[in-house]
Order: sequence, then C-alpha cells, then structure tokens
Amino acid sequence: MAQPDTVTRILNTAEVLFAEHGFAETSLRNITSKANVNLAAVNYHFGSKKSLIQAVFARYLDPFTERFHKALDELEGRYPDGTVPLEILLEAMAQCVLEVPGERNSLKVFMRLLGLGYSQTQGHLRRYIEEEYGGVFSRFTELVRRATPELPDVERFWRLHFILGTVIFTLSGLDALRDIAEKDYGEHVTVRDLVQRLRPVVVSAMSAPLPPVAMPRVEVG
Repeated sequence: MAQPDTVTRILNTAEVLFAEHGFAETSLRNITSKANVNLAAVNYHFGSKKSLIQAVFARYLDPFTERFHKALDELEGRYPDGTVPLEILLEAMAQCVLEVPGERNSLKVFMRLLGLGYSQTQGHLRRYIEEEYGGVFSRFTELVRRATPELPDVERFWRLHFILGTVIFTLSGLDALRDIAEKDYGEHVTVRDLVQRLRPVVVSAMSAPLPPVAMPRVEVG
C-alpha cells in the first residue's frame, strides 16, 4: 500500500494531536516527530502553525459547509415561506455533521477540534472560521430566528451556544458514554442512536419558556 503523501501525513497527525492535547500544547516538533517528516516540510507546505491549524479545520468544514448549504437549499425549497420547523432544521444540521467525519478521522476528533476552537485562545481561528464559513452559519441562524420568533435575539444566541456545548461535550466523549451505557445499562448505542436522543433535548432547549425577568435589587441602608 502506498504511503500517504507528506501533506496528508502532516494533517492526519496534526488533527489527532491537536484534538488530544490542544493547540498550544502541541508543538510543530511533536507533529513532525509523529508524522516522520522534518520541520522544513511543515514550513514549506503550511508556512506557520496557525496556517496548519486552519488547514486541519478546512478538511472538516469544507465538506460540511458544502453539504449544509445543499441541505438548506432543499429545506427552503420545501418551505417556500422561509419558515422551516425547528426540529427539521436541527435534524438537517445533525445529518450533515454525521456525514463529514467518515471522510476524515472520526466524529470524536471533529467535535473535540470544534470545542477547542471556542475554548482555547485562538483568535485567528475564530476569525478564519467566520471569514471562510460564516455564510452558512449565518444562513442557519436566520432560519432558526424565523423558527423561533418569540425569542429575543440575545436569548437565541445563548441557547444556540448552550446547545453547541451540549452537542460537543456529548459527541467528543462518545466512546466513554457508549461504554457507560453498555456497562451500566446493557444498552449498545450507535452514533445515530445518540443523535436521535439528543434531538428532543436540543429542540426543547430552544423552545423552553423565557426565564423570568430579574427584579432589580433594592439596597436597604
């Protein structure tokens, strides 16, 4: 079997090490040693660690974005008034997420990388994702807005990010959760089973009543 080319080896190694150890904690020397390439090869093909991180994300986000745009096209054609039911909208996104990692490493790696992109100080990465992929996420957010007109914009923002955190935590810890389910409850869970269980939770989170308005505190003096 032919060995993967240098660029592929670097990317394959980098995405796993980044997912396992984080961006700041993974040095280029860690990557070159594991990938069995020299530092000059990384600099030649990517130019910098920042560009390598962005290239790792592009391998997942390019196919995801293409599929998600097509899925949203199909939904907008099915619902010409522009209001797609929330559950159907979230299901379409879930299906696109599930399809992408088959072309790369794993769903777990994809989710861990997404989580790190938000939890670690990588301002360049957030800017890169917004510039390159912001269009599809803005499109999705607008459809969510139409599906949840009762929510103020700031409340919708928080709920979407709470949902994102729930999904990332669940799918990045996939192996451990499946082991617990099998050991403690005798239940064998596939990834698609897990997504089906997540769906009513995230729909309920978006549809929950608004929290009560906090009353201003009165100082007693």
